[in-house]
Parts: sequence; C-alpha cells; structure tokens
Amino acid sequence: MNEFINMFSDTDPSNVATSVKLILLFTILSLAPGILILMTSFTRIIIVLSFVRTSLATQQMPPNQVLIGIALFLTFFIMAPVFNEVYDEALQPLFDEEISLEQAYEEASLPLKEFMAKHTRQKDLSLFMNYSQLEKPETIQDIPLTTLVPAFAISELKTAFQMGFMIFVPFLIIDMAVASVLMSMGMMMLPPVMISLPFKILLFVLVDGWYLITHALLDSF
Repeated sequence: MNEFINMFSDTDPSNVATSVKLILLFTILSLAPGILILMTSFTRIIIVLSFVRTSLATQQMPPNQVLIGIALFLTFFIMAPVFNEVYDEALQPLFDEEISLEQAYEEASLPLKEFMAKHTRQKDLSLFMNYSQLEKPETIQDIPLTTLVPAFAISELKTAFQMGFMIFVPFLIIDMAVASVLMSMGMMMLPPVMISLPFKILLFVLVDGWYLITHALLDSF
C-alpha cells in the first residue's frame, strides 16, 4: 500500500508517467458506463431490441441479459473503427509519451465527435447550442461534448422510436385481425394475445426477423 502511495508522490519521470496512466485508466473506467450508453450506438440498439420483444408480447423472452449482451457486441462491432482510431491517435501516443494528456483528450474526442455529429439532428444540436448561447461552430471540433452528447442522445431516442414504430405495425395488424375474429365468433372472454402470440412468433421466424432487425440496425449507422 505504501509503495502505491509513494508512486503518486514520487518525482521520478517514469513513476509520474505511470501515475498519469493509472489516473487516466481509473477515469475511463468510472465514465465507461456513461460513455457506452450516451456516446455510442448502444442506446438505439437496446431500445429497438426492446421494442421487438414488446411487440412480440413474449414477456421476458429473450431475457434482459441476452438483449443487453447482443446490444453490447453489436455496439463494439459498429464502434470498432472509432475505438481503433481513438487508440491509434490518442492512447498509444500517450502511453509512448509522445503527446500530453490534454492532447490525448483532444485526439480521443475528435473521432467520437465525428460519429455523434453524423447521427445528430441539426434541430437537436441547435436546441442545446442556443440554450448555452454558443456561437455557430465552424468545425465539429468546435462543438463541446457537453452540448453534443445530449443532442446525440435525444436524436438516438427519436430514431430508435421511429424504428420501433415500424416494428410494431405488422404485429399490431395481427393482434387486430385475431381480436376481430374472436369478437365475430363471440369469444370475447378469450384474451386475443393468447391466440395471436403463436402467429406473431411464426411470422417473425418465417421472415427471419432477427436478421432483418440486425440488418436494419447496421444500415442505420
């Protein structure tokens, strides 16, 4: 324990560099959940997958753990070019002591800003820019993360809900058709969901629904 404390109080350049790396690592780990949820494709993916489960009315199938796992790996797949650029342009030079911590932060934020700006609606970004009374930025680098992140988040929410609506439509038609048939047969006490569930699952399997959903998510980025 004393060696760990002395490492932060030592003035030797090599120990100072190690201390900076540890502080940077702890900072990234503490912010990792927020970065993953609000600065990547995770939000859109998990919302769309949740809409799929809700539209099928399968309760907890697939389980939350499965949906989150799929969303995580799809996020890593989609964000791989961005993460690789962050590592090559910021982390690796920082670890090699070629750039300072401030320069590493700027280099790391640029790929993330470019990704978020690409999928952020102009109206959403203008909302936060006007509220902060900021001038119109000339480049993406001029947009502060405190403004870009919430604008990107609400843009992702809108996109995810639009995709969710399109997913709901065919299953809603099945529910309405089953409810009409049951009502015409006088079986009003029988829950329509109980009858429509097998048909919805059958339709989803026949059209290879998981492939179509994944394909749509990948194309949306």
